[in-house]
Amino acid sequence: MGVPDERYSRITDKNRREICLLRGFPCKWGKCAFCDYIDDNGRDQAAMERLNRQVLSRVTGEFGVLEVINSGSCFELPEGTLQDIAGVIEEKHIEKLFFESHWMYRGHLDEMRRRMGVPIVFKIGVETFDRDFREKALNKHADFQSPQEVAEYFDSPCLMVGIQGQTKEMIARDIEYLKKYFQLGTVNVYNNNTTPVRRDEELVRWFMEEYSWLREDPSVEVLYEITDFGVG
Repeated sequence: MGVPDERYSRITDKNRREICLLRGFPCKWGKCAFCDYIDDNGRDQAAMERLNRQVLSRVTGEFGVLEVINSGSCFELPEGTLQDIAGVIEEKHIEKLFFESHWMYRGHLDEMRRRMGVPIVFKIGVETFDRDFREKALNKHADFQSPQEVAEYFDSPCLMVGIQGQTKEMIARDIEYLKKYFQLGTVNVYNNNTTPVRRDEELVRWFMEEYSWLREDPSVEVLYEITDFGVG
């Protein structure tokens, strides 16, 4: 996963942008029941900054939009990398930036917006707006009560569908809230990984048929594989 070719891509379908997968320090929470992406984190700051600089050097600015992701929140990227991102924004005339952050950092988003100097679309891994399932089954550590509360801070929720224990009603409500309260969003179809959390094949089939119209919705990106953005 350390090869830069797997860390840079161009998204030319919805919301055209360049995307970079960078390395950061360990996720401050790091206990989500379904997540094994944290293996991409590290503690060698100099090595991470070197790799990240190599990946960022591929940004051309062709769309004027850049997304930066890492296995955690943008606030866990090394200081040198944050400086490099700001430099790329200026040098390549980036006009919009996509970042992702955990709910725990909600009080720091404006500080990051000021630092980067361009509009930032902040994504958040909501997974589901069903609080019980999010906290008890997924152990997300994001105890907001409503989609409106999330929308006060974040621009684009990431939902997850097709997990054993989820229901059609939960998913229908999540999609309804996504469309009602947010201008952008991502839906991840769950794929089994090294965690005990399992995929519900019947639920996935239902979702892909019932919500096939999302493929044509310019405001929602549906990821059927975790590498659908071309990185990872």
